[in-house]
Amino acid sequence: IVFSGNGPSGICLSYLLSGYTPYFKRHSLHPHPILQRKLEEAPEVSVLDQDLEYLSEGLEGRSHSPVALLFDTLQRPDTDFGGTAESVLTWWHEPDRAIPHLVLGRNAPGGAWHSIEGSMITLSRGEWMGLPGLPFKEWLKQKRRGLRNNRATAEDIAQYYQHYVMKKGLQKNFRCGTVVTSVRKVSAESISNHTQKDLQEGSGSLWNSNEKSTEVFQVDGFFKTVEGDKEPFSLYAENVVLATGTYDNPTWLGVKGENLSYVHHQLSALEEAVKNNSVGIMSDPVLIVGAGLTAADAILFAHHCNIPVIHVFRRRVTDPGLIFNQLPKMMYPEYHKVHQMMKEQTAACAGPYEHYISFPEHHVLSFGKDKKCIFQDKNGCQKAYKISMALVLTGSNPNLSFLPNDGIDLAVDSDQPVNPKRNPIDVDPFTYECTQEKGLYALGPLAGDNFVRFVQGGALAVASSLLKKANKNPP
Repeated sequence: IVFSGNGPSGICLSYLLSGYTPYFKRHSLHPHPILQRKLEEAPEVSVLDQDLEYLSEGLEGRSHSPVALLFDTLQRPDTDFGGTAESVLTWWHEPDRAIPHLVLGRNAPGGAWHSIEGSMITLSRGEWMGLPGLPFKEWLKQKRRGLRNNRATAEDIAQYYQHYVMKKGLQKNFRCGTVVTSVRKVSAESISNHTQKDLQEGSGSLWNSNEKSTEVFQVDGFFKTVEGDKEPFSLYAENVVLATGTYDNPTWLGVKGENLSYVHHQLSALEEAVKNNSVGIMSDPVLIVGAGLTAADAILFAHHCNIPVIHVFRRRVTDPGLIFNQLPKMMYPEYHKVHQMMKEQTAACAGPYEHYISFPEHHVLSFGKDKKCIFQDKNGCQKAYKISMALVLTGSNPNLSFLPNDGIDLAVDSDQPVNPKRNPIDVDPFTYECTQEKGLYALGPLAGDNFVRFVQGGALAVASSLLKKANKNPP
């Protein structure tokens, strides 16, 4: 089994495929009485081997995935109500149940967490960022650190994921510095006997000789050597798991001048500009487009550095779909502050915040070579502003260029590109296998699970399905 992507989804699945097996902890009490009764029916049978649909029936919470809700409530029974009840799972290491696999990723284990500015604070509470069998809080205590407001920095998270892989002995399954360029189905006969023999002898982890399988996946790519060379590879696997996340491909507005050098699509461009002193308190304003959390992070960063900001976004400030209207004020004081700025400091009415103007219900029409940006309100009224740089922070899409037709055929709506919020890959909710391509699985944001806390249920579903296929489940 080969999986592409070594973020939290990939790490969690590797843990479950390495023989780490969850059981219901005897004498523990789950606050959900119906689930408690179901768990008591077969405590000697691993959760991986039970009927996940039956166990997750009737659960409610902040995810649309029944298995995500199940695994989350087993690990953190009453966390949404501020409780600290212990997990009702106990983990046993059963090496004979391990399934050979490889995890391919560009960065060190942790995926995109290594690309995020280290001092950024996570949206989720720190304990929700943890993986099975090693609570994040415990790890942080060893570093003699506490959680600020119950939340963690991106640097902490990235280090924790790397530590987790080492601590759980998973590193032999990880190949970092690899880029996958193609995943496609080929007939098993078309692979030369020589290649098959090499794969079987060289590494049982790549090839599961199974007479029933007439088609396998060919995974092509390259890995970057220490010298900076690109060394190509080809792997063959009966099952491939897509866990590449969505950080790679920022969304573009599709307007004139968006490809000019002063228009950027990542927050890191602003951090770089501040370091190089190319923007500052005296420069023309920075334009920030978007009303999500990344845009808010950019506003906070600019505000901290006294850099003037023009903030353009399409929604009304009171729109219930706006993320700020869904976050508790106590837990997210800094995002609440940005939301206040958006409300109180519009072009129409000056508020108490210096160096910031918001333009709700506006959209960008064009960027000029003279660094003039034109935008328009809902009534068609246009405004032009001279800016020093623009940051378009309106979300990101997965980069699935390694799949036939960019993976569009796998999506819920196969006429539109895959999008984690609007058009995820269509998967079976209890196995996470793609409905359009057997043997191919999708995890995390690709399958619509956008929080670390909830990607783990997908890993449980995939592991359960793969164990059944490999017949490593006890009856």
